[in-house]
Amino acid sequence: MKRTFQYLLSLLVLLLTIFAIGKGVFVWYNRDIEAVTLSQFFSIWWHGLLLDIRTSAILLLIPALVVAVMKKGLRWVLAPYFVLVGILLGAVIVADTVMYEFWEFKLCAVHLSYAASPEGTTNSVSMGFLIARVLLVLGLILAVAVPAIWLTPKQLEGRRRHWALILMAVLSIIPAHVSTCYHRGPLFLSHAATNPAFRFADSFSDARRYATLASSSVCCNSVATYTTGSTITDTLLTTQRPNVLFVMMESFSGKFVKELGGLPDVAPNLSRLIPEGIFWDQYYSNSFRTDRGTACTYSGWISYPTVSPMKEVGMHGGLSSLANSFRQVGYQTGYMYGGAMTNMGKYRYLMDMKFETLMDDTYFTQEELNSSWGAHDSTAAMKMYHTIAEVRPDAQWMMVWQTISSHEPWDVPYHRLEDKKLNAFAYADQCLGDLVDSLRTLPVWDNLLVIVIPDHGFLYRQTYDSGEFFHSPMLWLGGAVKAPRRMSVLMNQSDIAATLLAQMGLGHDDYPWSRNVLSPDYTPFVYCNYPAGLFYKDATGETLYDLTAQLPIPIGEPVDSVRLRKALGILQSSYSLIPNP
Repeated sequence: MKRTFQYLLSLLVLLLTIFAIGKGVFVWYNRDIEAVTLSQFFSIWWHGLLLDIRTSAILLLIPALVVAVMKKGLRWVLAPYFVLVGILLGAVIVADTVMYEFWEFKLCAVHLSYAASPEGTTNSVSMGFLIARVLLVLGLILAVAVPAIWLTPKQLEGRRRHWALILMAVLSIIPAHVSTCYHRGPLFLSHAATNPAFRFADSFSDARRYATLASSSVCCNSVATYTTGSTITDTLLTTQRPNVLFVMMESFSGKFVKELGGLPDVAPNLSRLIPEGIFWDQYYSNSFRTDRGTACTYSGWISYPTVSPMKEVGMHGGLSSLANSFRQVGYQTGYMYGGAMTNMGKYRYLMDMKFETLMDDTYFTQEELNSSWGAHDSTAAMKMYHTIAEVRPDAQWMMVWQTISSHEPWDVPYHRLEDKKLNAFAYADQCLGDLVDSLRTLPVWDNLLVIVIPDHGFLYRQTYDSGEFFHSPMLWLGGAVKAPRRMSVLMNQSDIAATLLAQMGLGHDDYPWSRNVLSPDYTPFVYCNYPAGLFYKDATGETLYDLTAQLPIPIGEPVDSVRLRKALGILQSSYSLIPNP
């Protein structure tokens, strides 16, 4: 019994040591996000210890079972298992540490959907970056597997070894949910304390958990708030049948727009154009990545923490389609993206949403494909201009240009700002200005509505414990705009579809999650999310909720239970109303 206990205790200590080292690497690697003192690191380790013990005990259930039923051949039987544990822990700990730099939430099942489209990773980082991380994974595999195999005796004598299994079983169910790791401080500390292996495994049940958060009455009320009519209180356009060009700017957060309180010299062209158009200064993106933002915009659909409607082909038949709504009244539709449309199922989604002409990297010459993602924005902007110039003057059309350059690895043919990231966004802004100035020279300008929006925000010197990540610019430009003005109505990205259709005198009954924000029965609020949290804002204030810790995030004001219930009610309703094929 003593040798059995000592053996399992040594394995437990080994795993706890690996998790402690993992926390240290996580904190050090992501030090630019949040600097952590020695006392804070001790607090991180202490708060996460119980969950580390539980996770370690779960991993040791198999060795405890083998010890309970076998006396000899233990090392031979358990060696493959320890190699497997090493592979799993090495991959999870390294991926959690590295991906946090880009997304700032713990590794979860959502990452797997993006891993299925590896071009998103290979286009964003260098081969040297990937090789270094793979070597780190291999190092962790060896750090787990070799000592565990070495500690395992070839045989154990004595009786009552079943107590080892009972002990591990008890430790594996101790009450140590992720929320026990929550700190009343920076969100980073809570994330650093949370065991990455436990969180990753637990995340596969997120969708099921989100479907049971609120009462049925709260859910019904939440869905009802999305119902608006097509009546409008304000006419923004000179015509009900403008030609429409969407310019979806990659990651272009309000952080880079002076008029939204952002940095002053990143987007001078946008600042120049704002006084000429309709600027929506209380506009919020729904989600955190392009695939989610695309469906929110062109399907007027809600966002999900764990589901990508663009990628889930089975959902497409139940999604609304702005392109289809335009086609029904005689419009031609097109979508230009300067790279490959294979990432996250974009091509299939756009086809299913009835976009007629898809212009991807095959629309450009090899010389024009001059960036890691495809064609730089300056090249694509001029291609968009010439495409529009060649359309028949009497044609009605709706087109989209999705930019590409303001994204990792930030390499652009433009050198105005020293900060590489800011310079990439400044380049996108310059390309926008050049396109708009070129379009002014065409006859189509007089009947043109240009809608400039980002696909989502970007975490530049900010974290998710601020709703400002979702606060974004939206500008309506062109000759079809009746008069320049500033709109301060609180609205989501998913509301563009219903609002635009209402301005065109078209119904939006088949857009259940899109609201006409100029309807007399519109209730102003925004609901945004990402895989680890929710943001809800209305006239009474803001509420942030951490889905990992399952607790509200302190933002300097008391937690409002009414807003929180509304946010959770919308979350649950969105999952219960996911369309099926």
